[in-house]
Amino acid sequence: MENPLINRITVNPEICHGKPTIRNKRYTVDLILDLLSAGSTHAEILEDYPNLEEEDILACLAYATKVTKYSSYTKISV
Repeated sequence: MENPLINRITVNPEICHGKPTIRNKRYTVDLILDLLSAGSTHAEILEDYPNLEEEDILACLAYATKVTKYSSYTKISV
């Protein structure tokens, strides 16, 4: 069963060059994931981006989980 929070993630070619964003705002999923992976807490993100909601952060995590379930991957160079 798909997580209903994923509906908060939108892809619109007119916004952020078609990258996945939160509720058609200019907050990209990768921005939120970068912040989380750098150690930012949900509270810090919400304080820095007051237009976001806790459910938006959870939606980004749900989206990342869904994307990583594809059957083929490419190595990312760091």
